[in-house]
Amino acid sequence: MINTSLWVLLASVAMLCLGYGLAGSLVSLAANEAEFRTDVTGFVMAGFSVGLLASAFLTPRLVRSVGHVRTFAGLASTVSTVTLLFPLWVDPLFWFVLRFVVGLCVSGMFIVCESWLNATSSNRNRGQIMSLYMIVIYGALGLGQFLLNVSDESGFVRFIIVSCLLSMALVPLILLPSEAPSVEGARPVSVAEIWRASPLAVVGVLACGLGQSAFFALGVVFGLAKGLPLALVSVMMALPPLGVILSQYPIGWISDRFDRRTIIMLLSFAAAVVCVVIMVGGNHISRALLIALVTAFGIISLPIYSLVVAHANDHLDKDQVLGASARLVLLYGAGSILGPILVGAMMRRIGHDGFLLYMIAVHLGLAAFAVWRSWRKPEHLKARGREVMTVSPVTSPANPQVLKE
Repeated sequence: MINTSLWVLLASVAMLCLGYGLAGSLVSLAANEAEFRTDVTGFVMAGFSVGLLASAFLTPRLVRSVGHVRTFAGLASTVSTVTLLFPLWVDPLFWFVLRFVVGLCVSGMFIVCESWLNATSSNRNRGQIMSLYMIVIYGALGLGQFLLNVSDESGFVRFIIVSCLLSMALVPLILLPSEAPSVEGARPVSVAEIWRASPLAVVGVLACGLGQSAFFALGVVFGLAKGLPLALVSVMMALPPLGVILSQYPIGWISDRFDRRTIIMLLSFAAAVVCVVIMVGGNHISRALLIALVTAFGIISLPIYSLVVAHANDHLDKDQVLGASARLVLLYGAGSILGPILVGAMMRRIGHDGFLLYMIAVHLGLAAFAVWRSWRKPEHLKARGREVMTVSPVTSPANPQVLKE
C-alpha cells in the first residue's frame, strides 16, 4: 500500500520533471532561434552535465549541513530564479553558466526526492514504488515537451512556465516530515573496482551518457533541420520518454531471465539500425514515419542505462552496490558533458546527418563491446539468486546513494 506522503512526494517529482523536461528542449530551441552554431549549442547544453557532476559532490555536504528540506528549498528557489535569466542576455558563455547552475540544482533536487522514496519504502513495496516513480518521471518529461507549443512572442513566457513549475515542485515536499533518510552498510568503491567486476557497466554508462545527453540536447535542432514545425518537434521529443513507460518493464523482465549482455547488445544494435534507416531514408521519409522512428529509437535505447547498472549490481557484493552507484553516476555525467559537444561539432561539419552518425557510432560501439565481453567471459550469473536491485532511471541520475560517499 502506498501512503499519502508518497503520493505527495510523487506530485513534487511530477512538477520537477515537467519543468526539467521543458527546460532542456527550450534552451536548445532558443539557441537555434538565436542562430547559435550547433557546436556552440552543444557547448551550452553540456553545462547541465557539468553541474550534475558538481552536484554529486556538493549536495551531500549541503544535506549533512542543513537537512533535506532546506537543501531542496534552496535549490528549487535558485533554479527557479536562474531559469528567468536566460532571455535577459543571449550569450553562449552566460547560458553555459546558467545551464551549469540548473544542472547543479535539478540534480540535487532529485537526490532529495529519491532519498525520501528509499527511506519510506520497504523491501515488500520498493519495486512497486520505484516503478511508479519511473512512470511519473518519464510521463512528466514527455508531457513537458508539449509546453514548447505555448505561444511566446516575447521570448519570456515559456521560461516563466519553467520557473513556475520548478517553484511549485517545492510546495508538496515541504509538507512532508523533515526526518533525514539514512543509507546503511555502504562503503566507498572506486571506478577500478567496478571495472574489475563489470567492464561493460563502465563502458555502458559512459555510452549512455554520450548518447542520451546528445539526444535530448540536440534533438530539437535535428527535428527543425529535418523540416518539422515546432509543434511536431515537440511531439517527436515527447514520445520517446513516454514510450519508455511501456518498454522498460518488459525489457527488464527479459534481462532478468537471459544474459544481460546479450540484451544490451541487441538493444544497442537495434538503436543503431533505426538511425541508419532514418539516414538512408533522407528526405523521402514522411513526417509521421520520422517521428515514429525517433520514438522507436528512444523506446529501444533509453532503457539500456538501467540494464548496464543492473549488470554491475549482478557482479558486486552487497556492500559495494551503494558506493558503486555514485561512481556510475559520475561516469554518466562525464559522458553527458562530452555528448552534446561532440554531436554539435559533427552537425556543424556534416549537417543534420551528423546527429544520426553520432548515434550510430555510440550504439554500435556499445554493441561491439558487449559482444567482446560475452566472448571473453561467458556469463556465470553468480548473482541470479540475489535479491532484485532497484535501479533509478537515467532521467534522475543524481542517485541518493551518493549521500554516503
